[in-house]
Amino acid sequence: MTYKILHLIDTTGPGGAEEVFIALADHIRSDNIDSVVVIRGEGYVAQQLRKKGLEPIIIDSKGSFNFKLITMLCKVVKQHKIKLIQSHLLGSNVYASIVGLIMRVPVVATYHGMVDVSPNERFKGLKLWFMRTGIAHFVAVSHSLAEKIEQQSLLIPNKTSVVYNGIDTDKYSSDRKDTLRAKLGIPPTTFIFGALGNIRPAKRYDLLIEAANLLKQQNINCAFVIAGDPKAKLRQKLDKQIAYYDLDNIHFVGFVENTPDYLSNLGAFVLTSDAEGFSISTIEAMASGLPVLCTKCGGPEEIIQNNDQGTLVEVNAKSIANGMKNIIKQHESGRMVITSAISRVHADFSLKAMTNAYKAIYRKVDNCFPESNEF
Repeated sequence: MTYKILHLIDTTGPGGAEEVFIALADHIRSDNIDSVVVIRGEGYVAQQLRKKGLEPIIIDSKGSFNFKLITMLCKVVKQHKIKLIQSHLLGSNVYASIVGLIMRVPVVATYHGMVDVSPNERFKGLKLWFMRTGIAHFVAVSHSLAEKIEQQSLLIPNKTSVVYNGIDTDKYSSDRKDTLRAKLGIPPTTFIFGALGNIRPAKRYDLLIEAANLLKQQNINCAFVIAGDPKAKLRQKLDKQIAYYDLDNIHFVGFVENTPDYLSNLGAFVLTSDAEGFSISTIEAMASGLPVLCTKCGGPEEIIQNNDQGTLVEVNAKSIANGMKNIIKQHESGRMVITSAISRVHADFSLKAMTNAYKAIYRKVDNCFPESNEF
């Protein structure tokens, strides 16, 4: 008999949590395990699921507490004979906990980033009660995130595990390309730093721009490429900042689906966030053998173990600029491939490691989960 898992997420666009949602739903499948996926609309996630042969059930729902969604999810559980629910992000974790209680199905709920429950939010107390009562096991994608979420009473420590996000390491290569350089008209002698992440406040691209200005004042020859879904108002603010500093070496290229190809065109990777639950883009860059510079914003401190794997700096423009300057100096002695970073990702942040960690949790919350299933 096939063991069916219901996978549930709030969002429909590209992002780190969404990539984990898609990967887990896809790779947990085997001869005796199947995935049923529920999302709230068309978009990037739906497209990627279909490429994996997973046709999503779309339930269009809005509002802070949607009773219709609860009813429809219960019907899905009954119709597909769901044995376990895997939810991602705060909103879905709330709904999954309620449905789990009603249908008597264990729920594993994953937090991917810092969440904020407003003191004035509708049904706040009820939502917290449902989660703490209806969720069999909580997952946080880093230890620092688990600590922050625990402070908001959104998990139970003795029912919580940390599972690092994983990537398909076979997709990444240390070979370098110059197609992006040619497309953007960046001179051959200019060093390229690249960022990868949707344009939103926590990514602090304003600090990256400020750091770029500091390097310009020192006549350091480099360019910056930022890949990610744009948030119109924030992008306008960043454009104004670029114009104020009179910078012509910053390029926004929008969302890129082929991240391994994008990374292969960079000289180094930079993350300037002030808060990261984990950071999939960081392990992707490390898997590509790129020099990596990250701010100390939560997740990266658990990813980068030492200076051989990457550079960690404080969350300010001066520290970021100094770190980038050091990377360029090291690069002048020859193109760098950071083999220790590649080894770190293969050992601890692979898709296999992540999937097997989730399987162990599923067996813990439900002893009927197939023992013989291997990645």
